[in-house]
Amino acid sequence: MHRRVIAVLATCLVLSGIVCAGDKASKDKTAKTKPTAGSMPVTASSPKARELYLRGIEDYENLYLERCNEDWRAAVKEDPGIALAWAWIAFNSRNPAEVTAARNQAKALVSKISPGEQLMVRWIANVQAGDYLAGISAMNDMLAMFPKDKHLLYLAGNWLMLENGNEPARKMFERALVLDKNFPAALNDAAYVYARNRQFAKAFAAMDRYVVLLPTEPNPHDSYGELLRMAGHFDQSLEHYRMALKIDPTFTSSQVGIADTYALMGNQARARMEYDKAIAQAHNDGDRIDYMMQKATTWVREANPTEADKAFAETAQKAHDLGMDLQEAQAHQRMAAYQSDDAVALKHLEVAEDALGHRPDISPLDRDEELSRVLRYRTVRASHAGNAELAQKTLQELGGMASSSRNLVIQGSYHGAAGALLAAQEKWLDAIAHLEEDQDDPFSMQLLSRAYYEAGASDKMHEVEARLRGTNVPTIEQAVVVPAVRLQKPSTT
Repeated sequence: MHRRVIAVLATCLVLSGIVCAGDKASKDKTAKTKPTAGSMPVTASSPKARELYLRGIEDYENLYLERCNEDWRAAVKEDPGIALAWAWIAFNSRNPAEVTAARNQAKALVSKISPGEQLMVRWIANVQAGDYLAGISAMNDMLAMFPKDKHLLYLAGNWLMLENGNEPARKMFERALVLDKNFPAALNDAAYVYARNRQFAKAFAAMDRYVVLLPTEPNPHDSYGELLRMAGHFDQSLEHYRMALKIDPTFTSSQVGIADTYALMGNQARARMEYDKAIAQAHNDGDRIDYMMQKATTWVREANPTEADKAFAETAQKAHDLGMDLQEAQAHQRMAAYQSDDAVALKHLEVAEDALGHRPDISPLDRDEELSRVLRYRTVRASHAGNAELAQKTLQELGGMASSSRNLVIQGSYHGAAGALLAAQEKWLDAIAHLEEDQDDPFSMQLLSRAYYEAGASDKMHEVEARLRGTNVPTIEQAVVVPAVRLQKPSTT
């Protein structure tokens, strides 16, 4: 399994120096930071609180993503002054109110903790607040201060990877593995990087080592299952997910993995049965809503929009009732993705945007990323509906967001929207320049294949077409695009 973490300003890292390229203030500050041997200290008033915090870190690295929250909650109950535990609750909790409260607690304690801890708190708090330059600067300085802390290197690499910064992430994991060649968490994420690059032999070799290192933990088999599924080895994937559940029947990620795999195999009825088990076992409301959305997507895969609408509407209402604005917005944004009627899709996107403003406790980071997705699809749908004015106005708004933030989710949304608009105008070369910046998205891959064809770049067309057909990820974009593409004959041009 791969964890949920905050998005990062991935492209600005210069890994040889761990500084932000083009940011003189960051360079100057980092140059004055004295490297410290060993690991970051943990300021705590009691050994028990420190032990609970460290237990949470271990659980986090082993992907017990709710159990680690329980560890950190216990730590701050034992010692309300342990700032790092508050910071990690803010980093990992699925409850937006808890995230806000924990982040504020961590920030309030900054003056009472060590310089390295201060940098970690500022990293998390600034990024969640949408101040990426300040956040990345703090992270850079933290890594420069503790160059031999494998856990910090792992965390930075993990953060990068979730923003599709695969190459810099790989370098981070390699540095961690130089410090400890048998560091399980780094091996796990290194395997994901290889798989994303379609280097599955290397990914499976890393997974083989990971399984041997942690034979009594469920996550090695869970991760192996996910990577096998990415490679299209569905039966083997199911075997590993079941092995994970045999080790720990409460490791719900593997139950979801089974459901996702059946969905990608085309067995939607069985997938729904498996999702129901995961929904019943969910460790928190955020996970439960996510699993409900996954289940709703099975109806999209069955080309049954009526049932899909019912399931997504139920999920959106559940999220609304729980005060989970982000998930409510996501449900409506995903409903828009498969609508045949542009007007209906645009209405769902309007409701999604409204949901993002219901309460003040959604983080600026989450709000801006989801808003960028809403604006992306509004641009595309408005253009398809013939409303050029709305399409251009929305793209300009999205472009303003992209120009003021290097967040790669927002950048991807902008390039995907701009590329789609240019493709609709048959400006193929201009479209290619944008779509190549978002070529992991199935919608953009599909358009990029067409653009390469029109531009006479047949080799590139075949390459992106093969990648699209081989995309096995359980997302709404994959559900809408890939099954239909696979039913078509491959291009022979």
